[in-house]
Amino acid sequence: MYCGTKMDEALMNRGDRPKVAESGKATPQEFPDCPSPLARVGRRASALHDHLASVILRGDLAAGNPLPSERELMRQFGVSRSVVRETIIALANQGLLKTRSGYRPVVSRPDYDSVLGSMDQLMAHLITQEEGVKNLFDSRIFFEAALARWAALNARKEHIQDLEQKLLRNRKSIGVRTAFEATDIAFHDVLYAIPHNPLYPAIHRAYVEWLRKPWSCIESTEEIDFMMYGGHEAISKAIIARDPDLAEEALRRHLNTAWEFVRSNFDFRTGNTRNKSL
Repeated sequence: MYCGTKMDEALMNRGDRPKVAESGKATPQEFPDCPSPLARVGRRASALHDHLASVILRGDLAAGNPLPSERELMRQFGVSRSVVRETIIALANQGLLKTRSGYRPVVSRPDYDSVLGSMDQLMAHLITQEEGVKNLFDSRIFFEAALARWAALNARKEHIQDLEQKLLRNRKSIGVRTAFEATDIAFHDVLYAIPHNPLYPAIHRAYVEWLRKPWSCIESTEEIDFMMYGGHEAISKAIIARDPDLAEEALRRHLNTAWEFVRSNFDFRTGNTRNKSL
């Protein structure tokens, strides 16, 4: 079955003939320029996505402005409503749009948080496997070990004061689970903030989100809180002493201890705590 008379005429004018299979019918692979309806829809959907992403990134659609209506996008690009909505979801996942039920999507400028947040679904899948969680922990240990060394060598007076304040709040919250978790995160925040690279705090927020479930399986007791606090105290003392080797060692020991708690309490298959009483 041929694509149409124009293609036939072009072939005949060149003196070519479409190759025919033994059945007497032209085979699809012999007409690469004749896409299927699904392929044509796919190209239009891709064109819509690429166009909208381009005008947002160029600033032609300013942050805070609403996207053109679904009807207008359907008319302009010749796509269905479902294609428009799928494109909007994809752009929102990229941080280029903000969506709210009942309202038109609003243009958003991408930032580090939205880019890292686009990986949330993948990470949610990875934490169903022990190897996936271990790889995440290992990458965090690798990253924070470097930050601890940097802090020991480069932390300023204000950084040290901030670290000491966060450590004091962490100690005062021992035995109160939600407060201890919040002050734990705040202590590590300081390490990510010291180099003054805006990407680093975003990476920490991503780690906190990705590891929230495994981390929350750690039993909340004063004894365990004191152990976690002791890790923070050792890191802080090494940084204040300007000892990068000791700071890295303390950091690795602290997070490896946390991993052992996770490994023994987290059900990687179900994503829940093994001990239901926790």
